[in-house]
Amino acid sequence: MVESSSLLGELEACDLHDGEWGTVGNGKAKVAKDRIEVVEPEKKLIKFKVLEGDLMEEFKSFLITIQVTPKQGGNGSIVKRHFEYKKIDEIDEHLLFEE
Repeated sequence: MVESSSLLGELEACDLHDGEWGTVGNGKAKVAKDRIEVVEPEKKLIKFKVLEGDLMEEFKSFLITIQVTPKQGGNGSIVKRHFEYKKIDEIDEHLLFEE
């Protein structure tokens, strides 16, 4: 596993609200190889494209966007994750109208 030293320098705290550190929750551990597609430091935004791994058994494409927004007053931040994907067996709606 490769850890980003640039991220570790910025991360101040991470709280676990449920479960135990070092254990997998209700599901199985999954693996993904991804590539950083976009980094926008001024927006505190990063986008990843999943290239290989368990997710790609079910999806044609899988993009992950993470954006951090500081809270008002400077105490903590809000992290938003956005997942954009196409399933392998998903029907293309455009093809439904073609004959």
